[in-house]
Amino acid sequence: MPELPEVETVRGGLAPVLEGHRLARVEARRPDLRFPLPENFVQILTGATVMRLARRAKYLLARLDREDTLVMHLGMSGRFQIANFVQEGAEGVASPGEFHYAPDPDPKHAHIVFETEAGARVTYYDPRRFGYMALVNTATLDLHPWFAGLGPEPLSDAFDAERLKAAFKERRQGPKTLLLDQRIVAGLGNIYVCEALNRARISPFKAAGGISRPRLEKLVSDIRTVLTEAIAAGGSTLRDYAQADGALGYFQHRFRVYDREGEACLNDPCRGVIARKVQAGRSTFYCPVCQR
Repeated sequence: MPELPEVETVRGGLAPVLEGHRLARVEARRPDLRFPLPENFVQILTGATVMRLARRAKYLLARLDREDTLVMHLGMSGRFQIANFVQEGAEGVASPGEFHYAPDPDPKHAHIVFETEAGARVTYYDPRRFGYMALVNTATLDLHPWFAGLGPEPLSDAFDAERLKAAFKERRQGPKTLLLDQRIVAGLGNIYVCEALNRARISPFKAAGGISRPRLEKLVSDIRTVLTEAIAAGGSTLRDYAQADGALGYFQHRFRVYDREGEACLNDPCRGVIARKVQAGRSTFYCPVCQR
């Protein structure tokens, strides 16, 4: 499932196309994705202007000039494709780094189409249909069940060692399990938690309540660094993820631990070998030598 960097990269690609633009035409080619589309979905969106495209955790939020916000989740295989858009001074949508491109998605999986008055066409594809879209009243968005219990954004000032220390207090679960809890911190997923814990040299299995304040400060810093680097690289491409312009993310080529079982640990001067262990149904990659 796309994590925070992938969703943020998609947001950055869609923003120049949608922000400040009026939706001249909306087409829903099926009545549902993971969940049924809202009643009058097409009618409400047609003619609306996207005032701002934001991200909260792993959700995209298109705030409209009407009372609603269009909430979008990519699920496992959702992706957007942009056509007929010319950015000022250059064709297409700018993307960081030099990327190769994913194959064009299968037209039979094109489920939702947005066309702006400027002529851009944004198509949402989702082969597995685990993604979803909803219209939520903007005034009460933070109270919606999807958002009410979310923790702070990991790149915000609200996420710090003090908050993490309080969340971990007397907890016997490992830090990886707790960092995946969206109520503690929003948007983190399996890949980037493994990466951050390796950089901080903290065991994924160590009782979180016993981790010292200085080590938590380093962990917070490493989480921010990993996420920032991943966003700059356009996210990680494992299966279905691609940016809005079709570019594939490249951060997977910078993995220090994830999916590197049996390879040498890159932490200097560690001589350990990356191991894999199933933890709460997910693969945890770590170095048994330096992550303690």
